[in-house]
Amino acid sequence: MDFNTLKKRVNESSRIVFFGGAGTSTESGIPDFRSADGLYHASDEEQYAPEEILSRDFFLERTDAFYAFYKSKMIHPDAKPNQAHEALVKLERRGQLQAIITQNIDGLHQLAGSEQVLELHGSVQSNHCMNCHVKYPLAYVLESTGVPKCEQCGGIIKPDVVLYQENLDMNVLETAAAYLKQADVLIVAGTSLTVQPAAGLTRLYEGDAFVLINRGATPMDGLANYVISDSIGRVLQALVD
Repeated sequence: MDFNTLKKRVNESSRIVFFGGAGTSTESGIPDFRSADGLYHASDEEQYAPEEILSRDFFLERTDAFYAFYKSKMIHPDAKPNQAHEALVKLERRGQLQAIITQNIDGLHQLAGSEQVLELHGSVQSNHCMNCHVKYPLAYVLESTGVPKCEQCGGIIKPDVVLYQENLDMNVLETAAAYLKQADVLIVAGTSLTVQPAAGLTRLYEGDAFVLINRGATPMDGLANYVISDSIGRVLQALVD
């Protein structure tokens, strides 16, 4: 692969779209899901598999157990944006990056300063009462003991994250699809591209500068124009500097 050619292509682009997964945040100390050290392989002592705990049925039936897992494994309040997040901010402020489409729920893109962020799976930063729909920040959930309850009506507070058995927001999906269709460069990073329907969105890209940055192989490797197995932060910084 000619990295200089790729860098030149990125520098000349004005409709870049970034599609990121859990690997984008691992350099911030947040574990991913499916790698050998990921969340789905680090719970051998748990009575339930993470996929079951993070389902809507489990949330409704075992809310206490859900929050015990969620607070200890899914929330990382001390995590800071890394080189990857910072490089994307640079591209956006130059007017080259049109949108970030993320499968992550950590809110680090916004914390870094990115503005056009489409969160396919929601965010831990936002929460709501299931009864009266009053919104609550992450700090309220973290400060609560056990299951967080609404100050207004006493209802259960639910994170604004998409659980298993729940549908993705169609408005977010449609907006993401529109950006992907008009992109001149697509950078996909830190995702196994196995979770549907999110992963299928990348097939909407019709250009010839599909960049795939991931430590492991993905089902889309054969369709990418550039496949890079390296640190996402290091690669992105090299592309924008």
